[in-house]
Amino acid sequence: MNVILFILYPLAFIRSRFIIPALLLHGGMIIASAVSYGRLPLVGMRDTLGFLAWAVGAVYLVFAGDRRRDRYTFLVLPLILLLLLGSLISPAMRGTLPPVLKTIWFELHVALSFVAYALFAHSAVFGLLGIATDEATADRNQYRTALLGYVLFSVAMVFGGIWAHLAWGTYWLWTPKELWTTIVWFFYSLYLHARLVRGWTGKPVAWMAVAGFLIVLFTYAGVGLLMKSSHEF
Repeated sequence: MNVILFILYPLAFIRSRFIIPALLLHGGMIIASAVSYGRLPLVGMRDTLGFLAWAVGAVYLVFAGDRRRDRYTFLVLPLILLLLLGSLISPAMRGTLPPVLKTIWFELHVALSFVAYALFAHSAVFGLLGIATDEATADRNQYRTALLGYVLFSVAMVFGGIWAHLAWGTYWLWTPKELWTTIVWFFYSLYLHARLVRGWTGKPVAWMAVAGFLIVLFTYAGVGLLMKSSHEF
């Protein structure tokens, strides 16, 4: 089934709406995994990379309209395929959740975090488009995706604190992942401050959007690979 996704997703290079069959199949696979595991498939790199790829595709469908071969498509679709490839080569984590993760707060925390990551990815893409073309539409969409991602990420952090309190009796553990998650939140707070209070537009905030997503990628993958933490992703 994964091979079919590598066939369906590139169809969006022809017309953006052709991504719909890929998203439907991909979403169905996520649901099937959830039924099989008895939980949301959001544990480990294989699950989360696959979910992130789907979320990036879903956001693309919202913002692409009915565009044909444009720069936006040629930036987003390779990212989706790269995330899918990373998911395929990562080990699967099947079975039920350990007791510490068996709570709705964990699932909401992770799901909202990765939807926010997808929005931050698109903000970076629109940032690159703004740097290359100075399009007002790219600047506006960069702000919209960053703002929505920031709101969802903020809610996800609240849910994560509730989960941590239920699991370990404290809202904060000072782990590297928590520290870098806070850096992500403060960075996008700074981004929004620059736009809304200082009135920044154009290339300065476009570069900030790109830098923000690089911080997100390090927080997601780099911290888990390079630092010991209670978080795996």
